[in-house]
Amino acid sequence: CRYSAVIFYCSMYMGILFMGLISLERYVKIVRTSPSSITATSCRTGVARIFSLHHLQNPKCARVLAVLSWTLLAVFLMPNSLMTSKQANEENARKCMDLKTALGKKWHQVSSIFSVSMFWVTLAVLAFCYASISRRIYQSYRRVRCDNSDVCRKSNRSIFSILVVFFICFVPYHVCRIPYTLSQMPESGFSRYARFLLLQVKEGTLFLSALNVCLDPVIYFLMCRTFRESLLRKVSRRERRRRRSLTTAQSLSNI
Repeated sequence: CRYSAVIFYCSMYMGILFMGLISLERYVKIVRTSPSSITATSCRTGVARIFSLHHLQNPKCARVLAVLSWTLLAVFLMPNSLMTSKQANEENARKCMDLKTALGKKWHQVSSIFSVSMFWVTLAVLAFCYASISRRIYQSYRRVRCDNSDVCRKSNRSIFSILVVFFICFVPYHVCRIPYTLSQMPESGFSRYARFLLLQVKEGTLFLSALNVCLDPVIYFLMCRTFRESLLRKVSRRERRRRRSLTTAQSLSNI
């Protein structure tokens, strides 16, 4: 209640936020680098150029965004750990909300609303960016009049897979999180059966959210050619070293 849950939620929302930032960076790299967008960007001056989305491709900007993201989530989520300070006993040990102070319960509600709102904004950004990327790829291959069916199919399949995993893992949990959080408040009008039902739904959908940790490497392996080639190259190099060591050991044993 005090430590591991807070760290888990902070890590989960950090992953969600990073997925949104990655989609935004890909959107800038693919969609906003067309000749028309470059011309429009070159016409900007002063403050407008400073806040250009193209700064997302700058490594320094990426580091700043990473630090700001971690800081933002720490400010909203870490106080839940400090405000879970009541002594545990047989009556309250099974409900984390009963271990929180009065201010802790209010802060938990605020941090839950913030986290859910951040998720839906990230989901909207993710859907917009990948839909724009898919549309731009289709237009580019259509413009050069080449056979783009295989390329577009692979691109759409990659984008569709990312969105499907995101929807399956995170959307069900965030649909039920706010009602569940409200049901835990002392002044809530939820019946005992409704609170029990929301708890079961929350636990089941939270399992799907945790499952994303297992699915992300699979997505990277199947959809990212650079990552796949790098991983296979390292595995084959390690296998060659192992075979070389076995051959050397066998040679020495025969002497």
